[in-house]
Amino acid sequence: MTLNDIKDAKYIALKTFRRNGQGVITPVWMAADGGKLYVWTDGSSGKVKRIRNDGRVRLCASDVRGTPTGEWTEAQARVLEQPTDVQATAKRIAAKYGLMFHLFGLMGKLRGRGQNRVAIEISPLSAS
Repeated sequence: MTLNDIKDAKYIALKTFRRNGQGVITPVWMAADGGKLYVWTDGSSGKVKRIRNDGRVRLCASDVRGTPTGEWTEAQARVLEQPTDVQATAKRIAAKYGLMFHLFGLMGKLRGRGQNRVAIEISPLSAS
């Protein structure tokens, strides 16, 4: 299983790891570009905190609740905070999800969320 195998999935289950090694699964939207996957999220979310601590992640295609529907693959993630990176990721996600992306963004703004957006870049593990 590779990142390319799940790039067209509507949802992915993103498993990040706590300091004690326990995995936490979060369903996310993502978009593919240049062999990598990109996620747009709140910078104060738990998954961002866990990725900052340990960039090792697992992911697979999933349903809207994060229940896996495919095989897991190992990958490496990093948080991107530069406004140009965050905007580029928002455009990728908007292109894939269209109206749903914009509706969720509007709901977030109405709730006072979305001020601290970051991008997560997910790369295949490099062969060593």
